[in-house]
Amino acid sequence: MAHINKKRPNTRLQIIQLAARLFIEEGYSKTTMKKISQMLDLSPGNITFYFPTKDHLLAVLVDELFDFQNLLMEKAAQEGQRSLLAYCLELTTIAAACEDSDVVRDFYLSSYSSEYTLNLIRVNDTEKTRSVFEEFCPGWSQAQWIATENIVSGIEYATIMTRECSTPLSVQIETALNAIMTIYQVPKELREQKIRKVLAMDYRAMGQRILGEFRAYIEKVNEENLKNVIREKENKV
Repeated sequence: MAHINKKRPNTRLQIIQLAARLFIEEGYSKTTMKKISQMLDLSPGNITFYFPTKDHLLAVLVDELFDFQNLLMEKAAQEGQRSLLAYCLELTTIAAACEDSDVVRDFYLSSYSSEYTLNLIRVNDTEKTRSVFEEFCPGWSQAQWIATENIVSGIEYATIMTRECSTPLSVQIETALNAIMTIYQVPKELREQKIRKVLAMDYRAMGQRILGEFRAYIEKVNEENLKNVIREKENKV
């Protein structure tokens, strides 16, 4: 793990940088607020002043994940990939990464298990699924999109939590994608086409690549935020 510079300005950003690194490298469940405070040489009260609970810290990383996923969706669109396929690939690579890594699985399960972060996921994903599936669900009200996302988030959670079972990952992915697309009224032929295309890809390798890109993205964003604070303080002097 990289050395933490305790002389960096802005305690809040310093906490975020270290917590994100620990969550990604060691796991959310294994990371304690006490460990964070000890590594930064801060009192526990100083940590909780900025983040009352560990879930509040997790929420920061979840928000950064949303930004990262949006960038991937934009990149897919620029490359001519339809949003429906990009959506299917997103869930597929997450499921694969969760099966291959205890740390990744812990992060996602913790995010879906916390009421605080689950609400963030549902709000974000309601807007995302609306942009992907609106052509198949004309006339749906906002209340319908919200209620449907509550169901879909349960399917997503079930897909990533059932790691140690006899059902192959490909079957879990196929079942989850078919269920979600059926809920959003995607025609059967199109559902089957997207599922075949996704399962024909090396989604395990894609999951590892995207995970690496996400780790690099988090480090870059948090480092740039700290540098911006330094510049702002220097400009005020």
